[in-house]
Amino acid sequence: MSETTSAAETAAPHRYTAALAADIENRWQDFWEADQTFAAPNPTGDLAGDETLVARPKAFIMDMFPYPSGAGLHVGHPLGYIATDVFARYRRMTGHNVLHTLGFDAFGLPAEQYAVQTGTHPRASTEANMENMKAQLRRLGLGHDTRRSFATIDPEYYKWTQWIFLQIYNSWYDEQADRARPIAELIAAFADGSRPTPDGRDWASLSPAERESVLGGFRLAYASQAPVNWCPGLGTVLANEEVTSDGRSERGNFPVFKANLRQWNMRITAYADRLISDLDALDWPEAIKLQQRNWIGRSEGARVDFAVEGHDEPITVFTTRPDTLFGATYMVLAPEHPLVDTIVPAAWPQDTNQVWTGGAATPAEAVEAYRKQASSKSDVERQTEGKNKTGVFSGAYAVNPLNGVKIPVFVADYVLMGYGTGAIMAVPGQDERDWEFAAAFELPVIRTVQPPQGWEGEAYTGQGPAINSANDELDLNGLEVAEAKRRTIAFLEQRGIGEGTVNFRLRDWLFSRQRYWGEPFPIVYDEDGTAHALPESMLPLELPEVEDYSPRTFDPDDADTEPETPLSRNQDWVNVELDLGDGRGTRRYRRETNTMPNWAGSCWYELRYLDPHNSEKLVDPAIEQYWMGPREGQPHGGVDLYVGGAEHAVLHLLYARFWSKVLFDLGHVSSVEPFHKLFNQGMIQAYVYRDSRGFPVPATEVEERDGGYFWQGEAVRRELGKMGKSLKNAVTPDEICAEYGADTLRLYEMAMGPLDVSRPWDTRAVVGQYRLLQRLWRNVVDEATGEVTVTDGAEPDEATLRALHKTIDGVTGDLAGLRFNTAIAKITELNNHLTKAGGPVPRSIAEPLVLLIAPLAPHVAEELWRRLGHTGSLAHADFPVADPALVQDEAVVCVVQIKGKVKARLEVPPAIADAELEALALGDPAVVAALGDAAVRKVIVRAPKLVNIVT
Repeated sequence: MSETTSAAETAAPHRYTAALAADIENRWQDFWEADQTFAAPNPTGDLAGDETLVARPKAFIMDMFPYPSGAGLHVGHPLGYIATDVFARYRRMTGHNVLHTLGFDAFGLPAEQYAVQTGTHPRASTEANMENMKAQLRRLGLGHDTRRSFATIDPEYYKWTQWIFLQIYNSWYDEQADRARPIAELIAAFADGSRPTPDGRDWASLSPAERESVLGGFRLAYASQAPVNWCPGLGTVLANEEVTSDGRSERGNFPVFKANLRQWNMRITAYADRLISDLDALDWPEAIKLQQRNWIGRSEGARVDFAVEGHDEPITVFTTRPDTLFGATYMVLAPEHPLVDTIVPAAWPQDTNQVWTGGAATPAEAVEAYRKQASSKSDVERQTEGKNKTGVFSGAYAVNPLNGVKIPVFVADYVLMGYGTGAIMAVPGQDERDWEFAAAFELPVIRTVQPPQGWEGEAYTGQGPAINSANDELDLNGLEVAEAKRRTIAFLEQRGIGEGTVNFRLRDWLFSRQRYWGEPFPIVYDEDGTAHALPESMLPLELPEVEDYSPRTFDPDDADTEPETPLSRNQDWVNVELDLGDGRGTRRYRRETNTMPNWAGSCWYELRYLDPHNSEKLVDPAIEQYWMGPREGQPHGGVDLYVGGAEHAVLHLLYARFWSKVLFDLGHVSSVEPFHKLFNQGMIQAYVYRDSRGFPVPATEVEERDGGYFWQGEAVRRELGKMGKSLKNAVTPDEICAEYGADTLRLYEMAMGPLDVSRPWDTRAVVGQYRLLQRLWRNVVDEATGEVTVTDGAEPDEATLRALHKTIDGVTGDLAGLRFNTAIAKITELNNHLTKAGGPVPRSIAEPLVLLIAPLAPHVAEELWRRLGHTGSLAHADFPVADPALVQDEAVVCVVQIKGKVKARLEVPPAIADAELEALALGDPAVVAALGDAAVRKVIVRAPKLVNIVT
């Protein structure tokens, strides 16, 4: 402590300092916890409470699930948490019953990797991380209902995750009813013959394994052998969304390959239309809605069957341009397409173009080599490789169904198995990729749409009349695209070789991970390999203890490997004897040894917040209806405000919407959508300093001098980027709280800029909000004596009264609109007005000012409120209400211009009419003198602030 600081504190022992802030903050945090200040009562159940609160409008405010990292929080992490806390506190003070809490998304890869490295059980490290994070968040003064908190790793939580999985597993999508229904209803329809089985056989004649195979084609959760993203370096498969654009794992940056493996999937594609259409009623950023629409990728077109010479099974394609079918001169199958294995002949057909073969002796050799090459590329790479198209001839020919022409069938990686049917009819005249492939492989081009005059040397993808498109029964020539498409689809349907259809880019959700630290599947297999669901009475199926937490990993570049899971090594857990209650008695089963992905727990956590201790039901229907049910302005129901990063636009948000819709269809919830309003906060960035090698150096040790930056005498370069431990630029909230107090940190993060934009952190600027709180404190408390200085008898002058009500009006709108930075600016302006006015502040001004800042700086506000003579917490006090008569100025200045030059300034009432203002302006002596004999041509009035006279 310096002598200057010591002298100042001696002279003003009751000044608002970091030490006083720490004392105030600790005391009020203890009070809130003991008093359960933020406990939100339910209308029923074990959290039922104050009926007067339940009768208020409800507000369910949520943050995106945090993962408890071992590194703890840096100041960028709490940005959203502070924002939702400010909004929740504001809503409480405006008469709402507010549910605001926070749990932990605690399964996942980081804890497992730490366990592999250290031998520490993932639960132990995760729980330690959670305790550290809880302490850090508590220090920020977040007003959470702690009774409702939980972690996804709690068996009582993942019991219900497993239960929801079984609801999905035991359901199918009825396209006629456009909703999910219990699989038992489908089984009954098969059994009584009201619905034929897919192959027409009688249901009673099918074996149990055959029946399960049929049902697997309908279940919303199903296991199948399918092409997946296999990452040998991680030892697990990944969802498409977890693979980067350059074909590597999002975690670890390992190569990812295509492989055929048996995996669990969720039939999210059944909901594709509803996932798109229901976006319209949600209050979400348009950019997020657009990302979801693009990911789902709805397109209308036709399914067309192409017969394959010498084979019974046709190649089915989906095309958005059936009108170009006459121009199909070759076909392409994705390397993973199952027909590739059956149509490849033993030898090349006669006169095969050598360009088509890749130099291989046989079609089988060519295809095998090409498939191996393609497996090392990501879907994005395959779609964006430019004009250098690769592929090989399969050796097979298909027949164009409209003109009977034989066309070669190629295998090429620019076609994806994950979109459409994994096969295309190639029309090089009308498609740029097909044109490039045709040029590379010397294939014919037939234009089917008339290009503009002089168009040569490339595909034409625009509109125009059809050409070269006629046979004896169908003539499209001269027709525009829309009519040509309509007639082609009708012809295909009439001949039974195709039909109009809708296609989606969205693929079913890969739901298996070869991991230990995740929810076990409540599935067992009998001796025949048939899957059976565990009865609800056996939930939760808890994770067993294992000695080795690591899945078997491989050489990252070795694609010819297969997963081996940690659970598969625990044979005592895997092989069990159970009575599943299905009438078959006790039998021997084998457990599923994959675990669910970390997304599973975050698909439904909003529901657990509602009814966190219910061990009998997922959620009490009355409680769910109260907090999340549909209401005016929210036709699909859902959380009132959900705040988190835009990086979850597809993964988490899409998955959670899917689960919510299934639960709605099955009657478990009243809300069709999980989150009504979504707000994406920006990112707090920080300067990164890099040495000559490009390595980050400690930001706190960098010196700025002579216009440059130096670390240990070496010049370093500065760039703006993320904040984090690895970049050596992290600032912890603990540091800021210790130096200035939590309220200062809260104010600074909210004042840095609009909540939805990124902003750079500057520790030196924090002091500005610290001084605001010091000035606020001085306006209420005497720094020398600690006594309250506000006056009870004195009335404020009119200027101060108007300043207060303008501030109330502005701050009310700003807090409701999440414009916290401008709210703080308005409060600062009012506080400065009081400081400049000098003298004691009237109580009628001081108390509203304290209430205004309470959502933003709750600790100091509580302390001042108590010192002003109030008991209890102000958390539920009424937020100030502006007097409309005092919000408007009594008079405003109107500028009068003649030919663009100011000639007079008039003080007029704010509500003055245009005609009255025009008359005043024209009668003003200065204006009359300035006009002289000039004739007035036009008077433009913008009441109350402008009159423009044109002569």
